[in-house]
Amino acid sequence: MRRIAIIGAGQAGLQLALGLQGADYDVTLHAERTSQEIRAGRVTSTQLMFGPALALERAAGLNLWDDRAPVMRGLEMRHWDPAEDGRPTRFTASYDGEVRSVDQRLKLAAWLDLFESRGGRVAYGSVEAGDAPAVVACHDLTVVAAGRGALSSLFGRDAARSVYDRPQRTLAAFYADGVTGRGDETDAYLRVSGAAAAGDAIALQALTVHGPCEILLVEAKFGGPYDCWADRPSPREGLRRAVELLRQYAPWEYERFARAEPTDDGAALYGAITPTVRHGVVPLGDGQYVLGMADAVAVNDPLTGQGANNAARAAAAYLDAILKREEQPFDERWMRTVFDDYWEQARHVHAFTDLMLRQPPAAHVVRILQAAHEHPEVAHRLANGYADPVGYRDWLMEPERAEAYLARFDGSR
Repeated sequence: MRRIAIIGAGQAGLQLALGLQGADYDVTLHAERTSQEIRAGRVTSTQLMFGPALALERAAGLNLWDDRAPVMRGLEMRHWDPAEDGRPTRFTASYDGEVRSVDQRLKLAAWLDLFESRGGRVAYGSVEAGDAPAVVACHDLTVVAAGRGALSSLFGRDAARSVYDRPQRTLAAFYADGVTGRGDETDAYLRVSGAAAAGDAIALQALTVHGPCEILLVEAKFGGPYDCWADRPSPREGLRRAVELLRQYAPWEYERFARAEPTDDGAALYGAITPTVRHGVVPLGDGQYVLGMADAVAVNDPLTGQGANNAARAAAAYLDAILKREEQPFDERWMRTVFDDYWEQARHVHAFTDLMLRQPPAAHVVRILQAAHEHPEVAHRLANGYADPVGYRDWLMEPERAEAYLARFDGSR
């Protein structure tokens, strides 16, 4: 029986561990926290997941919340500059597939319990860079799926694939109860409200440890009015501050969140993410190598909601590659092939997110967004592309292709 170590018990690490366990591999999962500590901790993500990634969970038998997690039916986008006269621009589009968010405190704790209940071996505690050689020496393959901490620093930044060298936004996320619906279809939509000077306020439905809730994610432009979280306020104070900002920059959302309260004492998350692609394979010396996966080697800003989807895709791709390897060695060449094959899909996700973060926005992206307000076909295609950003390469990513696509609608303006 082949022995595999997985360092990191997030979406990718647990999904891979459970898949290998089901295929009768000897798996050791390194986790920093117990399931009880995860459930009682702070929120870690907005974990928005689209249909293709949810299908991967379902195929693995890990869709434990289908009867409870809200389904978002579409996308609403608004943009408004309070400094200028005029009404906010707005478009809506329905999703072709399901879109859900399940609090990672709920999901990861349940998956960790499931892994252990099936006889899985879990080594609790952090793994430092200096510990890696000892782990590798005891296993046929070691996969690092931890996107934070000293261990991820082993995987050096790939300058050729990384567009940014610093965060592009500051982030604040709040899980809230008591959000009031407007009584229309957008109550079940993912809602994005952009303000030129401030950034974006993104509202989505989710399932948290205590039941359904709403998440408010504030994507703040540096130096703007949304950039006000350096003091890391309590969930109650942070949500109150965010709601007051909505009063000015997204009043339609203020109406919904005016009486909202945090779901629990851990219902706030603050930070800033540098979008980074790292090298996928690290030599440790003496012929030892480790293979990186998901956030350990490729991390996005959450503006486009791709993190959990990337993790699910990575886990599925790595599981398939490991199973196909059978008894052949997990050598350096194989590791590099596995990462490169995964990157062929993931690079489109990163290119899309990098493009949407650009300031000032690319002229052709502005044109696409303007067209989405005027033409339902453009709005629908834009909204549903988030599920698999590979399709954006044909009409959104490059100015020439975007203009060729938009030319179809010139006669109907």
